[in-house]
Amino acid sequence: MMDPVRNPFAPGAGQRPPELAGRDRELAAFDVVLERVARGRPERSLVLTGLRGVGKTVLLGELRSMAVKRGWGAGKIEARPDAELRRPLSAALHRAIRDLAVRHRDPERVEAVLGVLKAFALRANPHGAKLRERWQPGIDVPAAQGRADSGDIEIDLVELFTDVAELAKDVGTGVALLIDEMQDVQPDDISALCAACHELSQSGAPLVVVGAGLPHLPALLSASKSYSERLFRYVLIGQLDREDADRAVLAPVAREGAEISAHALDALFDASSGYPYFVQAYAKAAWDAAPADPITPEDVAMAAPEAETELAVGFFGSRYERATPAEREYLRAMADLTEGRDEPVGTTDVAVYLGKKPSSLSPARDNLIKKGLVYSAERGRIAFTVPHFGRFLLGREE
Repeated sequence: MMDPVRNPFAPGAGQRPPELAGRDRELAAFDVVLERVARGRPERSLVLTGLRGVGKTVLLGELRSMAVKRGWGAGKIEARPDAELRRPLSAALHRAIRDLAVRHRDPERVEAVLGVLKAFALRANPHGAKLRERWQPGIDVPAAQGRADSGDIEIDLVELFTDVAELAKDVGTGVALLIDEMQDVQPDDISALCAACHELSQSGAPLVVVGAGLPHLPALLSASKSYSERLFRYVLIGQLDREDADRAVLAPVAREGAEISAHALDALFDASSGYPYFVQAYAKAAWDAAPADPITPEDVAMAAPEAETELAVGFFGSRYERATPAEREYLRAMADLTEGRDEPVGTTDVAVYLGKKPSSLSPARDNLIKKGLVYSAERGRIAFTVPHFGRFLLGREE
């Protein structure tokens, strides 16, 4: 029996796989961005888009590590639809400044920028909030006055980004701000973020924003600021091709001194469709199911129900449970119309299928978008954000 303790596969939300396959191009491109920005050359900020489970969060973490290794200040946040950006942004930039402070030779200069950051952060407290309810950013310097503290997020963000970028320039590096789930940033904050990036790109300041989000994120950015189409470089993160999907399995298995047959790799690719999270889930189950080395297609077939049960609970089910009965009806209609395939469906078609007026279904559709379960693939068409979600719904017994 294959030793379960040595199983190299451990699928988890945002957890780095044992072999980060298929992302070499994105990593190499970001390496160029870091070098160009540090040398004062113009470079666009970056936006990664893709469905759930393709590894956007993992890739963000990898890009952050690359920045830190080059001496950059780097901070990462996860946006939430019910929270303003000012508070988490303050914490992320605090981390970035601390990274830079290690290399900076002028403590007073660092403290001055921290004072500006504290002034920015304190504006997160609502007017009239009781003292015991007020959030303290944990920055041990007095707050600056007259800089990044106007209360207008767009003005404040430009001033804060400028000061933090200048601090990085002092030590010959830059600042990377990484934002996961960027589609959940509130409209005013998205607009301010775009404006700040635009201002800094014009001045050549060494600060880049790297966002990651669902496929409709570019449309949200464009609706916020028309120039965002030229402000960011958009990179679609998708399924692994066959070669990379095989490498994601073969390399970890080989490092454990084990083997997997070519036909077993065929079966794994058919089951996972090359989606990185599914590759990990099916490979983990196949390892545990294999009675001996090498792993065979029969092992993959035996393991598939276990992998699918795990996915049904942890990957699909947790998202499905967030939907109301009306929203579930909408989701099921989408699944029926696509026959479980990962493709968009017309919103009018959903209405016809359910025998309802399109306007009556708008609340359910809009809430599903806000909950990150579906996205507007194009005008009048809707699609699941989660691969294989339609297949999951069709196989689900109500």
